[in-house]
Amino acid sequence: MKALITGGAGYIGSTIASAMEDNGYTPIILDSLVTGRKEFASNKIFYHGDIADRHLLQRIFREHPDIFCVIHCAALIVVTESVIHPYQYYRENVSNSLELFKTIVDCGCPRVIFSSSASVYDVTPTFQVHEDSPLRATSPYARSKIMMEQILEDFCHAYALQGIALRYFNPIGADPKFRSGPYIEHPTHLLGSLVEVATRRKDLFELHGIHWPTRDGSAMRDYIHVWDLARAHVLAAENFQEVLSKNDGGSGNYCVINLATGNGVTVREFVAAFEKVHGSPVSKIETEPRPGDAAGACASCEKAYRLLGWKVEKSLEQGIADALAWDQKRKTVLGY
Repeated sequence: MKALITGGAGYIGSTIASAMEDNGYTPIILDSLVTGRKEFASNKIFYHGDIADRHLLQRIFREHPDIFCVIHCAALIVVTESVIHPYQYYRENVSNSLELFKTIVDCGCPRVIFSSSASVYDVTPTFQVHEDSPLRATSPYARSKIMMEQILEDFCHAYALQGIALRYFNPIGADPKFRSGPYIEHPTHLLGSLVEVATRRKDLFELHGIHWPTRDGSAMRDYIHVWDLARAHVLAAENFQEVLSKNDGGSGNYCVINLATGNGVTVREFVAAFEKVHGSPVSKIETEPRPGDAAGACASCEKAYRLLGWKVEKSLEQGIADALAWDQKRKTVLGY
């Protein structure tokens, strides 16, 4: 069975491709390489191009008529960047996805698994959200994800298409076999920044915001190992029809599922866990929140277990350890 993975040369997309391959499926990678890495697509079927390129997509489906589903990971994802460049985010994430979904329909591919985001949720008093919790995007990035979900849902109602939107919480770690991992040279996300400080490529870790309404004032997130995330996509692809049929109250053609651990971890708690795994403290400073930052949330994962038979297997500490190990391996894979 073949799956087309858009953005399959990125951090998450490449990990999903490896998980699919490890489970006997053939991943077909489509990536523009604007942010992705061609090294992550080595020894795989790879097409270099844009998700809105109708002619290229038609060629892919013509050359691989046995594509079972499309796993749509391609997107720009940096929250603070989206605040500065909203046009770029709406064009790349929303407009291009609209064209992708239309071409998928026209080419007769019936299934889409969409990489959505926990950033779509509003903050709740308990910080835990479920799939029906209120949505409230605080950045153009998050709004683009809501819009992409809405487009896909509308397409599933109107056309011969079925969709599963997987709302990711905060991925950490790397492929356990270290075939791929985080690759941004100067990352802005929490774990990447801590690795930069721990390896002395950066002087200080900046803790953004200390007055959020959490138990210690720092923002709260639900951190999930990227390999657990990838496994969920394999299960969604394998059990697509069953997932939709068990989706109580759904339309029958579309459903949303949270992918998370169910445990909220504050930034201060994460830093303490990192220091324990790393074996020494990191230099840090407290600063103001960045544009687009939010207090955060953790997830109810009951639906993922009920529909996918999925739950996390890897711990927060394993994610940190894998990120540190990948940082040592990265140079041999990517050259930096």
